[in-house]
Amino acid sequence: MADLIKIGVSTCSKEEEGRLHDPVLRETFIEQVFTLKRWRDALKNRHTIGNLVMFHTREKLLLMAHSPKHYRSMGKLVAEGKSMPPEALYTKYESQLMEALHLKATAAKQTNVLMHILGYFKKALSADEKQEVLEMIENYRQGAVPLIVPVTLLNHFVRKYRQPYLAQQTYLTPHPLDLQLRNHA
Repeated sequence: MADLIKIGVSTCSKEEEGRLHDPVLRETFIEQVFTLKRWRDALKNRHTIGNLVMFHTREKLLLMAHSPKHYRSMGKLVAEGKSMPPEALYTKYESQLMEALHLKATAAKQTNVLMHILGYFKKALSADEKQEVLEMIENYRQGAVPLIVPVTLLNHFVRKYRQPYLAQQTYLTPHPLDLQLRNHA
């Protein structure tokens, strides 16, 4: 964990220690640290378009939660990546990644992502299951329950209905669960 914090201090948004008592700011900072760690791990391999596509695919929903605009721009960058030198592509992508992560993942943007995830289950969920998820998402949107509640329920359905694409999404587990970062309303 100490090595991760060193990465975060050197590259992620600077937060005063006192401000990290705010659960949303703390979660954003830790999310940046872990995302940057995953990014650096991806860079350990060769700078290929394939590695970039895999990273972007796994981070899709997390990026959407911070900035749908950046997500679309980064997707376009990845799609057109073969027309750029790999180093320039990776540098530009990292710059946009950090810009996106510095933007707050608001309840409205989180709700949009949760609804997007729910869309993957339109044929699998029973009417009762769908209603339960919709209620939890709405309760989250209204601030009645923390983000972890609808995320946990959706993770349950990812496993139950075997959704491999969603299972690889870092949005559903962007950092170790024992940090309990999403446990605030």
